[in-house]
Formats: sequence, C-alpha cells, structure tokens
Amino acid sequence: MKMRYRSLTMGCVLAVASASLASAAEGPVARKPNIVYILADDLGYGDVRCFNAQGKIATPRLDRLAAEGLRFTDAHSGSAVCTPTRYGILTGRYSWRSSLKSGVLYGYSSHLIEPGRQTVPEFLHQQGYRTACVGKWHLGMDWALDEGHRTGKIVTGWEVDYRKPIANGPLTVGFDEYFGISASLDMPPYVFIRDDRTEGIPTVEKTYVRKGPAAADFEAIDVLPALTRAATSFIESNAEAARGGKPFFLYVPLAAPHAPVLPTAEWRGKSGLNDYGDFVMQVDDAVGRIAASLEASGLADDTLLIFTSDNGCSPVANYPELLAKGHDPSAGYRGAKADIFEGGHRVPFIVRWPTKVKPGSVHDQPVCLTDLFATCAEMVGSKPADTAAEDSVSFLPALLAIGDGPHRTSIVHHSINGSFAIRDGSWKLILGPDSGGWSAPKPGSAEAKALPPIQLYDLSKDSAERHNVQADHPEVVSRLTNQIKQLVADGRSTPGTPRRNDGSPIVLFGRDAGAP
Repeated sequence: MKMRYRSLTMGCVLAVASASLASAAEGPVARKPNIVYILADDLGYGDVRCFNAQGKIATPRLDRLAAEGLRFTDAHSGSAVCTPTRYGILTGRYSWRSSLKSGVLYGYSSHLIEPGRQTVPEFLHQQGYRTACVGKWHLGMDWALDEGHRTGKIVTGWEVDYRKPIANGPLTVGFDEYFGISASLDMPPYVFIRDDRTEGIPTVEKTYVRKGPAAADFEAIDVLPALTRAATSFIESNAEAARGGKPFFLYVPLAAPHAPVLPTAEWRGKSGLNDYGDFVMQVDDAVGRIAASLEASGLADDTLLIFTSDNGCSPVANYPELLAKGHDPSAGYRGAKADIFEGGHRVPFIVRWPTKVKPGSVHDQPVCLTDLFATCAEMVGSKPADTAAEDSVSFLPALLAIGDGPHRTSIVHHSINGSFAIRDGSWKLILGPDSGGWSAPKPGSAEAKALPPIQLYDLSKDSAERHNVQADHPEVVSRLTNQIKQLVADGRSTPGTPRRNDGSPIVLFGRDAGAP
C-alpha cells in the first residue's frame, strides 16, 4: 500500500506543478519549440570534460552547450546497453516490461516496439510536428526474405531480398523520414537505409567485428560524417517551415563512439590518448555541427536541444590504457557499459533552450532517458495516452526553474544480463551479488558466488559503490525490495491504470548466469 500512496502523492505533485506551469506568465511554452535529441553511442559520463574536470579528452562543443544551458549530473539511461535504452527513449517505458528481458537486438532482429504502442514521434506528429530519425535504429525491423527463404529465418543475411521495402521500422512508429543503419556499426547488414529501403544492394561481405553482407561502397568510417550531414541537412531543409510555425522533432542516435572505433584522418591522433579518445572528439565535433546548423538557420532560440548517451563507456575503449594516461571514462564511478553499477548507466545529459533555460545551470535531480515522453507532453500542453509512457516523468519544471517538482522519486536500473537495481534518494539496492555485466565480479564467477546475494549502497557517502551496507540497513533493503516489486506488479511507475508487462515473467532475483 505504501507504493500506491507514493503514486497518489506523485499525482498530486504533478497536478500542482502543471497548474503552476500554466499560470506562470502566458504559458511558458506557448510556442511549440523544435526538439533535437542527440544520443551518443557508448559515450562515458567522464568522457565529456564539463562532467569530469580530470578528463583528458577535449570536448569544447559539448562544454559550450552546457555553458549555454543546463547540465544534469544525475541522469541515467534506461539500461546499461543499447537496444533497451532506445526503446525507453521512444516509448517512455522501461524495456524490461517489453519482450526484451536482457541483451540487445541485432541487425536482422524483428521489431521490438509493440504494434499500437504510442511513441514520442507519433505523439509529436499528432501535435503538428515534422518528425525524423537520423542514425542507428537498433530497435528491430522486419526484412523481406527472398523467394527461396519465405518461411525460413535470417541466419547469414543473404536470405534477405534487399530490393523490397522493410516493414515495421522507424516509419511505422511515427517518423516521417529516416536515414541510418539498422543496428550497431559492428552488426550487419552494412548498408544505409533511407525510409524503408536500403540505399544500394549488399553484394559483398565485410567485417567490422562481425562478418556480413555489405554494400560495396559502404565503409564504417564514413558513417558518423554521413549521419552528421543528414542531420544538418534535415534542419536546413525544414528551417523555413519551422520559422513559419511548423516545428520539428529530430532524433539523432549516433553510431559513435561505439565499436568499431574508427576516427577519420582529420581526428586521428588529436586526443593524445588512443583511437577512442580521437573518436570522442569527432563526436563532439558532430554535435557542434548540428548545433551550428540550428544557429545558422535562425532556429537555436526556438529549439530544445538535448545531448546524452545510451549507456556507459564500453571496455572496447581500452580502460587500462586510458587510465594509465589519466583519463577515466566513468569519472570515478564503478563499472562500465553493460553493468548494473553507476558506470553502466550514469550518463552525461545536457539541455540547451536559450529562451527558457538559464545558461550555466546545473541540476542534481535524478532523471532517466525514459523521461523524454512526459517532458515533451507537458511542454506542448497535452498528455500521452493512459496506456503509454508508463515510466516517464517530466523534467520540464527543472528546465524552466519552476518550483521543486515534479521529479523522480525512484529509478529502476537494468543490466545486460537482466539484473535489476532500484535507486531511491541516495540509496541504491542491487538485486544480485555481481556486476550483472562485463566487469568484475562477473555473473556466475567464483568471486560473485562468495558475496552476499544483494548489494546496498548509500551514494551520498559512497558514490563509487565500494561498501556494501546491506547487512547494516535491513529496513532499507526491505523497503526498496517491496518498492520495486510493486513497480513491477503495477506495470508502471507513474500514476495511472495498472498495466500488463509483456513477454516472459520478470525475474528480479537469482540472475547468476553469465552475461550474453
């Protein structure tokens, strides 16, 4: 009953804050802004200089955005890996409520977003927005098979008829247009997709970590520049309409600095660290080019620009080499991509909105990447369906510096192998003995089996998660355990009608298998 009381309380706070927003001047967001959401791929919290004063990678464009806007220091991806975070961004729902309980999808995986589910682009399209996605999709799409494999499965990728349209991709969930790649840059097929068709037909086989079909002219090193050009081109071609009152939503999920780590010649060697540091600098430049396009088009003042990352830095960055040179991609937090520890899901989060957000602001309230949906909804003065955005909480009051709420009271964290943690205030309860990912203690290891079955950390005193105090605070363990059980059972963490979780039953405890 305690959790239901908390939900009702949150509902009252939301109502009061909404009333405050409506009464502040003549509606603080009377004109619907353009929205540009840039998502880096595997960029660590400590890889952006303004989040890590000891960082050794120069990120002047991101630092400038932060100086011109707001920096959230306690932001978290919905998962410690790619696909589930992307699901949460576009649906406002934790991915573990979907059919994907662990791991990620691949380049030929079927669509993950459920038919009929309301998404951010669909919602904004209904509000008069032009919507576009430029970048790495990684949420599955349904490829047409050739005549000889109509009832078969995609095993090598050569079973696909690349001349036919792709079903259930970005255009199906509310985007007017799309340009990018189907999944991570190390996953075939190696071919660009525009809307629902490939640009060119794969005729050769290439290997970028994984081997698979590729268009003859596709080179992984060209992807980040191509996505940057496509994003700026969209802004430029829609600038006149936007100035005339037709706003746009541009979602830019970059494919970098994810593996394969391939900085262009212009950036190679610039960081003085390694190829990963160079690639991060190229990502910084790409973001700067997109921001500059807004400025050159006269749209910067009327655009909500968000920059973040989908999870923590990958071990592919070569942590030992970077640490030896004084750079920590996790900025002192424990773990990295895939882990349930902070380094797996704590991400840089910058918001620039010149006419609304005070320059140089810093906010320490917890936010989650699932919160985009509720924020956009409150900003345009509408509401998602009761069957949508079940885990999305608006951070618009923080952007506008109105009151002290509403804000999150809890966040559920999730790792690559399906391990759970819940954060409430400064307390973080991990429902397992290990990292849930790729760092030590690895799931299933002898080291992990010798540890207590759960972990409790007070992040206000132990942000590095080194001292498990679960034995000293049984009352906190009990309270947070009951809290996450209720959040799972309700099918949502926000006020509204209880919902059903999809797929197989959710396993909160007992994850001791190795990460996939």
